[in-house]
Amino acid sequence: MAVPATSAPPITPARAPSVPRDLWLRFRKNKLAVAGAAVLAVLVLAAVLAPWLAPYNPLTQDYAVTLQPPGGGHWFGTDELGRDVLSRVMYGARSSLAAGVISVGIAVAVGLPIGLISGFYRGFWDEVVIMRITDALQAVPFLILALALAAVLGPGLGKAMIAIGIGFTPAVIRVVRGQVLAQREQDYVQAARALGAGDLRIMFRHVLPNIVGPVIVQASLATASAIIAEASLSYLGLGIQPPAPAWGSTLRFAQGYLTIAPWMAYWPGIAIFVTVMSINLLGDGLRDMLDPKMKS
Repeated sequence: MAVPATSAPPITPARAPSVPRDLWLRFRKNKLAVAGAAVLAVLVLAAVLAPWLAPYNPLTQDYAVTLQPPGGGHWFGTDELGRDVLSRVMYGARSSLAAGVISVGIAVAVGLPIGLISGFYRGFWDEVVIMRITDALQAVPFLILALALAAVLGPGLGKAMIAIGIGFTPAVIRVVRGQVLAQREQDYVQAARALGAGDLRIMFRHVLPNIVGPVIVQASLATASAIIAEASLSYLGLGIQPPAPAWGSTLRFAQGYLTIAPWMAYWPGIAIFVTVMSINLLGDGLRDMLDPKMKS
């Protein structure tokens, strides 16, 4: 008797792993990084929506409520001119976050191509010119360098961002160059060269995508330092100029009222601390997420 043939069950092809999903699973493992990202998102929303969320105009003076403690109609209290501290902290977040992002963007825009070309070609311009200038700039503490550049350029938020960006550029150059030196000897570079790819194509099509991860991590951590630098310059009178709200200048004026109105210094100080902490936690999470040795 013939045995009826049975059809084999269909073979379901394996689903290719999703890169965004894999990265998200890596990031989600770091609970502190997720918390930092959430806090930073709230701060960014508060800064963007400050014109609609702030209870008062940050420049409006009301001498009837000067140095009023937190409570009532002023949740964070008022300053020596009767201005609402909460509104000034929310508006100050706009300038501080913008200064951090834009100044680091300037550093990456300048340092990335220099480090990429320097590490790829090596030779006299890399070892004798570019790296020696970079070493000389990095020999000066970052904040001192930014302070000197800001003093030369003059006060103002835009000039402060340029000074901070130039101060961060040497670190970006060194990070990018180090990554390029590690990648330029890899087999895929040699294969691309054997197939006739030119230097520009190899640099920007093959090498650059493989060094983006460390650059993103460096940029995220540098943003926190840039916010502290902007607050420091504003505190010294070289950043945002009064009466425009800024965390650093608010702390400068608050130091004369620490004994009678400490809330004037508490809230901008807490805002700087929370912002920098959340960005650092986010940077740690991005480092773990983009590390190829980490597994989901």
